[in-house]
Amino acid sequence: MKANLHPKYNLLNVTCSCGASFTTGSTKDSIVVDICSKCHPFFTGEQRFVDKVGRVQKYQAKAAAATGKKAKKDRKSTQNGPASLTELRASQAK
Repeated sequence: MKANLHPKYNLLNVTCSCGASFTTGSTKDSIVVDICSKCHPFFTGEQRFVDKVGRVQKYQAKAAAATGKKAKKDRKSTQNGPASLTELRASQAK
């Protein structure tokens, strides 16, 4: 078997953007996260937006645009041909 094949496993502190930190094991040297269990709305019970890249505003803009319903086109009023089969036959007979 090859020697030194596996990476070194380190104990490290994971640091959240809210300031909380906890210890875990990883092959990385340090880990920084945006959301942890101390500040995530699911665990805290708070209702707040967690948005880093404007995803919430993008969704709200889509939702606002979708609420205004578009008027359907009346296909019969835009057609320029005969309205019935009898009108079609009458126009072909001329």
